[in-house]
Amino acid sequence: MKFLLAALNAKYIHSNPGIYSLKAYAQAYVKEPELNDGRFQIEIGEYTINNQMDDILKDIYLRKPDAVGFSCYIWNMAYVLELVRDLPKILPHVKIWLGGPEVSYDAAKILHQEPEVFGIMMGEGEETFKEVVQCYIKGNDEDFARIAGVAVRDNRGVPAENPLKVGVDLSKIPFLYEDLAGFQNRIIYYESSRGCPFSCSYCLSSIDKSVRFRNTDLVLKELDFFLLHKVPQVKFVDRTFNCNHKHTMAIWRHLLEHDNGVTNFHFEISADLLTEEELEVMSRMRPGLIQLEIGVQSTNSHTISEIKRTMDLGILKGIVSKINSFGNIHQHLDLIAGLPYENYVSFRDSFNQVYAMKPEQLQLGFLKVLKGSYMYLKAGEYGIKYKEQAPYEVLSTNWVSYGELLKLKGLEEMLEVYGNSGQFRTAMKELIKEFESPFDMFEALAEYYDKQELTGVSHSRMARYEILEEFIRQLVPDQLPLYQDLLVYDLYLRENLKSRPAFSADQEPYKDRIREFFAEEAKTASYLKEGYEGYEQRQLMKMAHIEVFRDERAVLFDYKKRDPLTHNAAVYEIGIWRNHGKERDKSRTK
Repeated sequence: MKFLLAALNAKYIHSNPGIYSLKAYAQAYVKEPELNDGRFQIEIGEYTINNQMDDILKDIYLRKPDAVGFSCYIWNMAYVLELVRDLPKILPHVKIWLGGPEVSYDAAKILHQEPEVFGIMMGEGEETFKEVVQCYIKGNDEDFARIAGVAVRDNRGVPAENPLKVGVDLSKIPFLYEDLAGFQNRIIYYESSRGCPFSCSYCLSSIDKSVRFRNTDLVLKELDFFLLHKVPQVKFVDRTFNCNHKHTMAIWRHLLEHDNGVTNFHFEISADLLTEEELEVMSRMRPGLIQLEIGVQSTNSHTISEIKRTMDLGILKGIVSKINSFGNIHQHLDLIAGLPYENYVSFRDSFNQVYAMKPEQLQLGFLKVLKGSYMYLKAGEYGIKYKEQAPYEVLSTNWVSYGELLKLKGLEEMLEVYGNSGQFRTAMKELIKEFESPFDMFEALAEYYDKQELTGVSHSRMARYEILEEFIRQLVPDQLPLYQDLLVYDLYLRENLKSRPAFSADQEPYKDRIREFFAEEAKTASYLKEGYEGYEQRQLMKMAHIEVFRDERAVLFDYKKRDPLTHNAAVYEIGIWRNHGKERDKSRTK
């Protein structure tokens, strides 16, 4: 017999640790010989929501499973149901199981609506799946109805849910990545704790307020495996990683002491819980060793209280500022639109306050009314209208209309393109001065996109620069040359362009001077050092770039030396170059 555990991820770079955990746990604790001698097989099938459904259907068919278990989340549920309804047509004897947060809180309803589904594993799945495997090995279908955490139909065909299991001991779960085959160029997800001490009403983690930790010594040993193999990124999925000081310090000290110079570790934290001792360790880390995701969600005190969130905004601002001062840690701050008591004006205030904290990224999300959450129960009271199908995103509330949320959607796109991408940082820092607030700037950009019918179009990177240049041309035409130079500066920060934008300054008068500079650099290596050894003038001209701007500043972009947080090239001002090679005030700054 073969049981296929299937996941439809959002992107190829993502993996699904849940199905790997189910398989590893069953193989470790099911003692029946059938699992060891190959008579019962557990396979993994990972796909993405961008795959053609026909291709996924074909792959499952060719594997010839006897049972398939789909991992269900808000982002893939519609695709899973499409497969669920078609699979029995090509594999009529296959038993279909569902599991995951999207089916754990209304399992009986789903069984009633989807007759092709045989059973649902609710809540944490390791122990449940182990018992499901044992039932299959024993060959007694009636035993499924006795498993805690399982919903199946009774002998009358009526859907019935059993109570959830007690949470599994995390230290008993085998390490999922002993074999890294198949994880190349993908994010590794790692779990050192489950549960959350907080009770945020929009989050499913608030249901289980207890926090369980994997043995810290075991965690450190497993992190050493990632460090040894120089895995590019390990993303901790702990809901509030720093809720236990001892656990946090042990891991961060270990990463500091065993840093391999390559691996990046991502943590979701509560900033206002950070201690001085933790901050001191963070201050000594290699730039890019860790990155932090910090959920602010709103700065409206009434909203924060209503969603049962614990946060001291003053402390949070101070902590974020202090981490910024270290210059070595990427910070990603989150906001949620559509929360209770947050109207359009209030959200503008929240946005501006968080933007002023200067995170590397500001993520603007929209409330999802998740089944099983406290927000789901309060939706009627708050007047929350939300989409009937996953991801159950907010459409309007008592405080914000659908039209206003549409405006925020447009603003979100502009924030992603012109803010979070980091590709327009210099130009946007100057452009913001033309507006009363950052929110107003992104709002104006969104309105311009709509007016010019640019929204919903797939634009190239260069086109985004050209659109922004035209926006600025209409906004402040008298300052256009300044902004054109800033846009060119931002372009070359990221890459040595093969083709130049039409609005860039003419470089023809400086060609001879540029050749002379690189010829001299090939001899002296005054600026271009590590990675440029042994190269001649023409080669250096392809590897680095000099741009002379309208104010006659000559700037050298070094692509071998990049900022580990922004990935921008190192920059050196090499002087003021007059036409025909005249130069003054030669100085160098990084």
